[in-house]
Amino acid sequence: MNKHNTTILTLAIMAVTTLLFAGCSSGRVIASPTAKGQHYTATKPNDIEIFRTKPDKPYTEIGTVTVRASSNMLKMNIAIRAQAARLGADAVIITSEGVDKYGASWANGAAIKYKQ
Repeated sequence: MNKHNTTILTLAIMAVTTLLFAGCSSGRVIASPTAKGQHYTATKPNDIEIFRTKPDKPYTEIGTVTVRASSNMLKMNIAIRAQAARLGADAVIITSEGVDKYGASWANGAAIKYKQ
C-alpha cells in the first residue's frame, strides 16, 4: 500500500470513529427560558433535583429542557442538570420521557425555581 492510500485509509477510519463516538453522546439538548424578562443566576448542575411528580415546595417554572437521543439514562440526567443549571433552575420536573424505536432515551421537563 502506498503512502497516499495509507493517508486516505487513516482519514476514513478517523471519520468513522468520530461518527461512532458522536452517536454515543448525550444527543440534542435544548433549554429554553419561559419566564419573560426574568434572568436567574446559574446554579450548580450537581444541585439540580430531578422529579417525576410536582414537588411539595412552592415554585415558579422558569424554562423547559428537552433531551433527545441520549445513549443512556445517566448521560441524559447529566445533560438535563447541566442545561437546567444554565437557566438558574433548582430542579426539573420530567413531564414526558421514553425510548425511541432505535433504543435511545429522550425526556422533556420543566425547569423550576423554588420560591423563597
